[in-house]
Amino acid sequence: MILPFRLEARTAPSRTVRIAVPLIAALLTLAIGFLIFGLVGRDPVEAMHAFFIEPLSTINGWSELLLKASPLCLIALGLAAGYRANVWNIGAEGQMVLGGIAASGVAIYFDQSTGWWILFLMMIAGVLGGMAWAAIPAWLRSRFNTNEILTSLMLTYVATQLLIWLVSGPWRDPNGMNFPLSEMFSGDALYPTFGGDWRIHWLRGTRLNASIFLTLAAVPLVWLFMRRSFAGYRLAVGGLAPLAARYAGFSEKKTIWTSLLLSGGLAGLAGMGEIAGPIGQLQATWSPGYGFTAIIVAFVGRLHPFGIVLASLLMALLYLGGETVQTSLQLPQALSGVFQGLLLFCLLGADLFVNYRVRRRQPAAAGH
Repeated sequence: MILPFRLEARTAPSRTVRIAVPLIAALLTLAIGFLIFGLVGRDPVEAMHAFFIEPLSTINGWSELLLKASPLCLIALGLAAGYRANVWNIGAEGQMVLGGIAASGVAIYFDQSTGWWILFLMMIAGVLGGMAWAAIPAWLRSRFNTNEILTSLMLTYVATQLLIWLVSGPWRDPNGMNFPLSEMFSGDALYPTFGGDWRIHWLRGTRLNASIFLTLAAVPLVWLFMRRSFAGYRLAVGGLAPLAARYAGFSEKKTIWTSLLLSGGLAGLAGMGEIAGPIGQLQATWSPGYGFTAIIVAFVGRLHPFGIVLASLLMALLYLGGETVQTSLQLPQALSGVFQGLLLFCLLGADLFVNYRVRRRQPAAAGH
C-alpha cells in the first residue's frame, strides 16, 4: 500500500527551529505524561506537581538536583564530542564503572595514608580507567573496522561483572556481613562536602560536594576544545564531511582515538566522583545508569556544551521526580525511565520534521 504522503528533505533546515526542538520535545513529553497519569487513575495535576515541583521545594532537593546533574553533564560532554565526529560510544556506562573501580583501587591501597594527594591520585586513576576501557573499542575500530557501538556496549557488561567479582572477592569488606561492597573510604579519599567539611550552614545535611567544580570547569573547556582547537575542528569535519576530511589529510584513526579517549576519560572521572562523593565506597550496584542516560542528555542538549548543562538538569529532575512519586503517590520509580524514553522519542520525532517536510503525493496521470 502506497501512503498518500511522502517525506521531502528540506534544503535548509531552520536553525531557530532546530534549537527550539528540545523545548518542543519537553512540552510533548509533559502532555503525554498528563495522559499517562490520567490513565493510571491519578490526578494529572497532582502527579505532575509531585514529579516536577515537589523535588525542588527544599534546599536538599536543589542540592540533589546538582549532585545528579553533575555526572550526567560530565559524561554527556565527552559523548557529544565523539558524536559530532560520528564516533558512537554507547559504552560510557562501562567506562564510568571502570573509572570508579580504578579510583577505588587507589583509595583501598592507600587506606592507611593521609593527604590531599590521595583524592588527586583517585581522579587520575578514574580518568585513566575510563580511557583504558574506551581504548578497547577504539583499537578494534581503527585496526579491524569493528563497529564501536557493539563493542563499547558489550564491554559495559564485562565491566559490571568485573565490579561484582571485585566487591564479592578481593575487595570485599571483611566487616560488611558478606555484602558485596568494599570498606568505607577514608576522609582524604572523599570529596569535601559543602554542608559538612566547609560548614556552609544553609547546606548542612545535604550531600552536595566539590565534584561539581570539575563539571563547571569541564563545560567551558570542552566548548573551547570543540570550537577553538584544531583537534575539535578535525572532529567536526570528520563528522560533517568524511570525504572532505580525508581529502584534507585528517587521520580517521586519530579522530576515533581522540573521540573515544575523551569520552572514556570524562566518564571515568564521573565514576570516580560518584564513589568518592555520595557513595563513599565501591558497591556492586553503585551505578544508577548515568552512562546510558547521558546519551539522551547529549542529544537533548544538541551536542552543545551549554545545551548539555540544561539537559542534564532536566534529566536529573526526572530522576528526582521518580523518587518523589514513589514515596508520595506510591507509584513505581520506573516512571522516571518512562519520561526519559518519552523525551528521547519526542526529540527524534521532532527532529524528523526539522529535516523533512510532509508532502502529498501527486496522483498518477491517467493512462500511465
